Amino acid sequence: MNAPQFPYRQAIALALLAALTIACTMAGQWQLRRGAEREALEAAMQAGRAAAPITLDASTQDGPDWHPARVHGTWLQNFTVLLDNRNLKGQPGLWVATPLRLRDDPDRAVLVLRGWTPRPLPSEPLPDLAPPRGTVEVSGTLLHRVPRLFDLGSLTGREEPPPSFPAAGGEPPRVQNLALSDLARASGLTLLPVILEQAPVKDSALVQEWPGPSLDAGQNYGYALQWFSFAAIALIAALVLVWRTWIRPRPPRPHPAHEDHTAP
Repeated sequence: MNAPQFPYRQAIALALLAALTIACTMAGQWQLRRGAEREALEAAMQAGRAAAPITLDASTQDGPDWHPARVHGTWLQNFTVLLDNRNLKGQPGLWVATPLRLRDDPDRAVLVLRGWTPRPLPSEPLPDLAPPRGTVEVSGTLLHRVPRLFDLGSLTGREEPPPSFPAAGGEPPRVQNLALSDLARASGLTLLPVILEQAPVKDSALVQEWPGPSLDAGQNYGYALQWFSFAAIALIAALVLVWRTWIRPRPPRPHPAHEDHTAP
């Protein structure tokens, strides 16, 4: 009698279905975590914006994200940086970032995102970006870093070079992303560990309209449901395969010697 053959194909299919179930379950759990993070971020933004404004000065040099803040000082126009590829309502443009020297602590400055301006054509000059002279009061929202755009450096490990001063051609340097440490190293300034997204200013040549982070947690929960559905389908398919291959009883096959070869 020949020994029964092990069902290798079914075993491989079962392993693939088990791996698919695990992968889909992990993807669904990741989407649940992302949804929870977005809900927590939305709550933090609402709480921060409802809080009392913080005054940045020599004694208060930091604060929580999304809190309103104000600061008094003078603009350091020579260290203005342009952040490229910042679109507004589908129109390409630039963010204008300028440090503001603290009035009561001239050795320190805070980086202010002053606003958005349309990107000029290559043959056109930049608009006049000079800020007001003298001591000013600037109000806005606190963040701990300039919002980043995706760049290939995050994949290749080659970071974008920091801005250089003085800028070539008399125009402010352009970068896609800007870290406070890079600006401090290039400018020699001592910067506060926060930035300020400036609030809307009347009669300003710049537009103070800042895109916030995506807060659509429902989208993540919808994706999680899809991934868990795929995991359930793969699990059901695996159970059916196990039942058909190893659990369902098979009728014994008759031995050839016992077969009836008599003519009817």
